[in-house]
Amino acid sequence: MAPDKLISARAAEAVRALYGEGADAAALQVQDTRKEFEGDYTLVVFPLLRLSHAAPEATATALGEWMVANCPEIGSYNVVKGFLNLSLSASYWAGVFDEIAADPHFGRLPSTGRTVMVEFSSPNTNKPLHLGHIRNNLLGDSVSRLLEAAGNRVIKVTLVNDRGVHICKSMYAWEQEFEGRTPESTGIKGDHLVGDCYVAFDKRYKAEIKELVAGGMSEEEAAKAAPSIRAAHEMLVRWEEGDPQVRALWKQMNGWVFDGFEQTYKALGISFDKVYYESQTYLLGKELVQKGLDMGVFVRDPDGSVWCDLTADGLDRKILLRSDGTSVYITQDLGTAERRFSEFKLDSHVYVVGNEQNYHFQVLKLILGKLGFAWADQIYHLSYGMVELPEGKMKSREGTVVDADDLLEKMYQEARAMSEESGKLADVPAEERERLYRLIGLGALKYFIIKVDPRKTMLFDPRESIDVNGNTGPFIQYTHARICSILRKAGAGAEGAALKADALSAKELRLVKLLSAFPQKVGEAADAFSPSIVAGYAYDLAKEFNQYYHETQILREADASVRAARLSLIAVLASVLRKAAGLLGFELPERM
Repeated sequence: MAPDKLISARAAEAVRALYGEGADAAALQVQDTRKEFEGDYTLVVFPLLRLSHAAPEATATALGEWMVANCPEIGSYNVVKGFLNLSLSASYWAGVFDEIAADPHFGRLPSTGRTVMVEFSSPNTNKPLHLGHIRNNLLGDSVSRLLEAAGNRVIKVTLVNDRGVHICKSMYAWEQEFEGRTPESTGIKGDHLVGDCYVAFDKRYKAEIKELVAGGMSEEEAAKAAPSIRAAHEMLVRWEEGDPQVRALWKQMNGWVFDGFEQTYKALGISFDKVYYESQTYLLGKELVQKGLDMGVFVRDPDGSVWCDLTADGLDRKILLRSDGTSVYITQDLGTAERRFSEFKLDSHVYVVGNEQNYHFQVLKLILGKLGFAWADQIYHLSYGMVELPEGKMKSREGTVVDADDLLEKMYQEARAMSEESGKLADVPAEERERLYRLIGLGALKYFIIKVDPRKTMLFDPRESIDVNGNTGPFIQYTHARICSILRKAGAGAEGAALKADALSAKELRLVKLLSAFPQKVGEAADAFSPSIVAGYAYDLAKEFNQYYHETQILREADASVRAARLSLIAVLASVLRKAAGLLGFELPERM
């Protein structure tokens, strides 16, 4: 039983024994004791005064005395006005530790029987992945891991935006300016080559607009009349008509991008259970449009376009079909959502998409609800803030983004420089050193991104993220490596000893309490779709260990039984750190 639930149950027994009336344990207000007061959990006494007919302090004192006398798990109590602060006994915490040490699945919650789909990444095939995509990918991957640890069946999917005018822009630029160049002929990674085409198109397009404006056109007219944009739109029409030449070029260039994406995903440790392609889903939803018309939810305007009027919901009218019968993006999302819920019998669907799409998902849920889908309320938009750099925002068209591959390489170089400066890996074989540099660099990147609440805009600083002394991934990795070093020096049989209640120090009690909170943190993070909760927990645990390490003899402890217990404690701590880091998507090395 979780400690807070145990306190509630024992408090209910005390109320019954003292006042002769039952109390619902679930209704009692039990919370973590504030740091400035002594105690583990606090019972709020004010709601019980109607039963005690006594002052708050007297009621709290009576309950505390009864619980200490009759509940072996309660070690002591103190009263602050109408709050009863309770400390669980050392023997209780020693028993909790034994349970943690014996449970190989500690931190995983019971099965909910629910199936959850998480869609993330969802890149366009006109450019390589960049820093913004990295936050999306890392959040989506970590949220998926958390939801699975919280007892759900999780299906990870991505929707690749592989069609549209943005793709045609890159295709047109390649035809006009790249003279048949390929990844093989240039040695450029496929998604980077296509991204170069996209940047080239934008430069060409802007130059044409400037020339047309100089000739007397307005900026708006020039933006529509520029030869390159007209050619890109014409190419899109030919694609939708199935033109063999356009389709062949589209397939070739998308193939380059897919190969490039796969390399980046592999480097990031990202995978999907299913990949959807917009070229295969963009027609989905048209049947739902007809359903909405039949239900009177949608209306057809005189020009033939179809709309959903959301003004009564505080929004505006939303177009679903253009006058020429072609669908818009939300039409596809309606159809894709309906197919996914039907195919996988989903209980909920999480979309990991930046906060610039808040309105889109508000509209999506509203329309699905109006179409009669009860599961519309089970759609959740994990809206995250953008990633900014010290020098400002990124712009894909201008080629000023921080490329994901370049960033991964930079993190590797930062980790290498840090490790070589410390000299602690000098005796490690070169191949193993290279693996460790990658592992440390990736841990630095992932932790720095994930430790920030998803809903906040964040500033990314690669050098700060690699600092082994800060709130960083390398700090947690170094803590784990330090524990592993202690255990190696202790030799065989260092783990598995029980803790003795009468020998537990205040610091050791604090560590056991922190360890016991891990499943609760997993549940909180999963419920909030916020891996930052687990990141904060891992940092607190690592920080607490380091304070303990500096104040406590472990290997030099003269009492063999105390030494064995301390080794067992830190071995379990290392195991929980590994599990927490695993939920965040990175590994902890055994040496650094």
